[in-house]
Amino acid sequence: MDQALISVVIPAFNAEKYLAEAVESVLAQGHPELEVVVVDDGSTDLTATLADRLLAVRLVRRPHRGQAAARNAGVAQCHGELLAFLDADDLWAEGKLRCQLAALTEHPEADLALGYVASFVSPELDPSLRNRIACPEQPVPGYCAGAMLVRRSAFLRAGPFDETLAVGEFVDWYSRAKAAGLASLMAPDVVLRRRLHAANLSRRNAEDRRTFVRIVKAHLDRRRQRREET
Repeated sequence: MDQALISVVIPAFNAEKYLAEAVESVLAQGHPELEVVVVDDGSTDLTATLADRLLAVRLVRRPHRGQAAARNAGVAQCHGELLAFLDADDLWAEGKLRCQLAALTEHPEADLALGYVASFVSPELDPSLRNRIACPEQPVPGYCAGAMLVRRSAFLRAGPFDETLAVGEFVDWYSRAKAAGLASLMAPDVVLRRRLHAANLSRRNAEDRRTFVRIVKAHLDRRRQRREET
């Protein structure tokens, strides 16, 4: 598995400030077989221009339809046995792929490997904003797309990300994956560094909360159905 082709999908919307650093964190993994697909989700800044100039990156351009649709579009362009994801404003931790490949090799029955997430405040923020951000001091288990390495066949068995969801699309996907019988494991290492900055901290609103309630209800309904079937 050390030589397996890993396809990495990076959805990017108005991400010119952080994209190059995100891509570098992928290439720095040192895996010999990497396919990096950046999906420009209708950006109005220089995201697409920057991505087109980056070495070892394939750019897919599409109208703005949201992160779930961008990830799905990227997967459709991928050829790897394994799939991974990274948001354009986050960073993979050093050794991310190495530790998750080792976990999947040691546990061939597992369909996907997750890992821990460490958050950090983006250094360019004004001190007055930095002081208002609650940044977790300790890494936490990463139930998010950027912390996952998944066998392509398993991802397809669970199905694509729900493109009707503006938030919580990974929570929904993971719930469906478990309902489909996919087996996951949590690697003990930090695999993702999540950037906290002004844009991603301002996205939460009442509609987001209603969406999460809908996702949780669907998850509970699936669990209840599985219990009834057994």
